[in-house]
Amino acid sequence: MGKVRGCRKISGAACFVLAVLCAACSSAGNRGPPAQAQAAARSGTAITVGSFDFPESVLLAYVYADALAAKGFPVRVLPDLGTRELVDPALMNGLIQLVPEYSGSALDFLSLGGQPASSNPAATYRSLARSAERRGLVAAKPAPAQDGNAIVVTAATAARHHLRSIADLGGVSRHMVFGGPPECPERPYCLPGLQRTYGLRFKAFTPTDAGGPLTLQALSSGQIGVGLLFTTDPGIPARHLVILADNGGLQPAENITPLIRRDTVARYGPRLLAALDAVSARLSTTALRHLDARVELYRKDPRRVADSWLRAQDLIPERQGVR
Repeated sequence: MGKVRGCRKISGAACFVLAVLCAACSSAGNRGPPAQAQAAARSGTAITVGSFDFPESVLLAYVYADALAAKGFPVRVLPDLGTRELVDPALMNGLIQLVPEYSGSALDFLSLGGQPASSNPAATYRSLARSAERRGLVAAKPAPAQDGNAIVVTAATAARHHLRSIADLGGVSRHMVFGGPPECPERPYCLPGLQRTYGLRFKAFTPTDAGGPLTLQALSSGQIGVGLLFTTDPGIPARHLVILADNGGLQPAENITPLIRRDTVARYGPRLLAALDAVSARLSTTALRHLDARVELYRKDPRRVADSWLRAQDLIPERQGVR
C-alpha cells in the first residue's frame, strides 16, 4: 500500500491506459437492472471503483461496489491500478469515481503534505474531508477498521536484539537491511519518517512489495532484517512475526474511508453516501483482518469474499453475488 504520497500528477500515458481500461473494466457481478447499467455505461455515468495494487484494496473495492450495486447504482470495478501516485490523481481527473482510501495517507497526499495526519481518527478525518473538498472530492464516513504501516521483525530477531519498539532499533539498524515497497525511500511514513522520528539509518534498503508476500518471504529467509507490512496482514500472526511498537507516534490513523467525486455525489444524491456509510459502519479491523486472511492465506477470490461478507451483514440480498 505504501500509504503515503509521492509524485503529484498522473502522466498522459497513464491517463490513456486508464481510459482504455475503464472502457473494458469488469462490471461488478449481478448489478441491479442490466438496462440501467448499460445505459449508464454508454452515457458515462457508471460509477467506476478503483483500487490500489494489493489484495486488501482490491477486496475493499468489491465490498463497496457490490453494496452500491445492491441499491441499484450502476457500478464497475477497476482493480489493481497501481500505487496512490497513480490512483488518486485518476480519481481527481475523473477517470474513476470512487476509491476506498486510508485516511492518514490520503490526507497527506491530497494536502501535499501540508496537513499532517495524527493518530486521532476523528481529527484526521476532519482534515481529510476539508482537503478532499478542495480537490472536488467527498470523503464518506470512515469505517472503524484501520490498516496502518507496521514495522516488523521475526521473533528470533526480536529476541536476539531485545526489540519491543521501533526505538529499540536505534543501536542495531545500521547493521540491518530494511525491506518494503519500492516507494518507501520517498514516503514520509516509511524510511524518511523512521529517520526523522527515530534517527534510524539502515545498512541497505531492499525493495520488496506493497502487498506483503515478498516482504514476508524476505523476512523469513533472512534476506531482510526489518520489514514494512500492514497491520491487518494475516501473515504476521501466521508466521509469528513481531510488530514493533510505534512509541514515537510516527504512523497516523488509517481508517478505511471511501473517497468519491463530488460530481458523482451530486448526480446520484444522498442515497449514494448512505449506501457507502452503511458498509463502513459494519467494517471493523477484526472483520477486515479475517477477510484478508481468506484472500491472502486461503487464496479465495476477493469478489466472492466480499459478497459473502456483505450477505452476512444483510447489505446485499442472498441471491446477489458473483456466480
